[in-house]
This record gives sequence, C-alpha cells and structure tokens, in this order.
Amino acid sequence: MDPKNSPIQNYLSYALAAAHRKVSTSLNARLRKHGIQVEAWRILETLEAGDRLTMGELAEIVLMNPPTLTKLVDRLVSDGLVHRQVARNDHRQVNVLPTALGRKRMVQIRQEIQDQDAMLLEKLGDSQSQQLIQLLRGIA
Repeated sequence: MDPKNSPIQNYLSYALAAAHRKVSTSLNARLRKHGIQVEAWRILETLEAGDRLTMGELAEIVLMNPPTLTKLVDRLVSDGLVHRQVARNDHRQVNVLPTALGRKRMVQIRQEIQDQDAMLLEKLGDSQSQQLIQLLRGIA
C-alpha cells in the first residue's frame, strides 16, 4: 500500500503529527550544528525575553514536563548557558536566567530558526502562515 494513500492520512491528528515530525527533524538538524537541541532552544528563546520565570512556568511555556526540564536545565547550567537564582518573591522557588554565553549562543542560533520559518513561510505564504498560527493556537 502506498503510504500517501493510507486512510490514516485523512485524520487531522495524524496530519499535525506528521507536520510536527518533519519540522522538528529539520530544526534538529539545523541546531545540531550548534550543539543545541530544539528543547534547549525553546528554553533559551523564552529566557531571552527577560522574564524571571520559575521552573514550573518555564516548563509550561517550553512544552516540557518538569522532571525533563530540570535535567535539561542542569545540562544548560553545566554548559554555562543558564544559571539558577532564588526567586525574589518566594525563596522556595528558583528562577532560570540566561548567562552572557547563553545570550550569545541564542544570537548565533536565532538565524537558523528564522531560516526554518522563512522556508515554511515560502511554502505557505504569509496569509496562510498567519492563519495556521492562529488555528494552531486555538487548538493549543
């Protein structure tokens, strides 16, 4: 059976998963050149905004479960890309902040992300890209 004619192709859930897989594989290959995982990019990009986020807030934004986030943040701390700081408002919580090296690395990899998005934009066009983003936000 030709995989392109499989009945599974007609399910929205499958189409979303297939698109995610393709985009994620491409993005992983781009970021691997810089020694960064997609999940690490999500963390660095989120922290770049300058908000003081707790681990729980960060986990929600970057789409990771807290134990997995903790392990990756440990690795980013070891690599000198982020550091932890006791939260100002609640000393029981920890904020994760980018280091100077982390901000520098983010500048280096941001072009890869922008190139990936430009490739998708070229395929879809600006109007459809914006519509797709809105539709996906509605699902999320």
